[in-house]
Amino acid sequence: MTTAGHDGPARTTEDTCLVTTCGRRIAVRCLRLAPAHQPITRITLDVGQDQGGEPGAWAALTADEARDLARLLLLHAGLAERGTDTLGPPPKSGPSF
Repeated sequence: MTTAGHDGPARTTEDTCLVTTCGRRIAVRCLRLAPAHQPITRITLDVGQDQGGEPGAWAALTADEARDLARLLLLHAGLAERGTDTLGPPPKSGPSF
């Protein structure tokens, strides 16, 4: 079951998936593989097909990679909210004295 948020896409009640405004379902889960010699844990992203049937994508990230992706997503969300598309200080409009 999904619920529509006031300021964002619909979210599932399990809070592991979201549905974007264009209809893609993005699932985030923890994948644990337990071979005897060394357990492997990954964070998986499963981007489902769009409303037109275009295929999605799947990725398995280490914890550090997931944190790096989260940082980049938050950085770019901030840029989008400010209406800018570049990093760094805002351009100067004239000479500063």
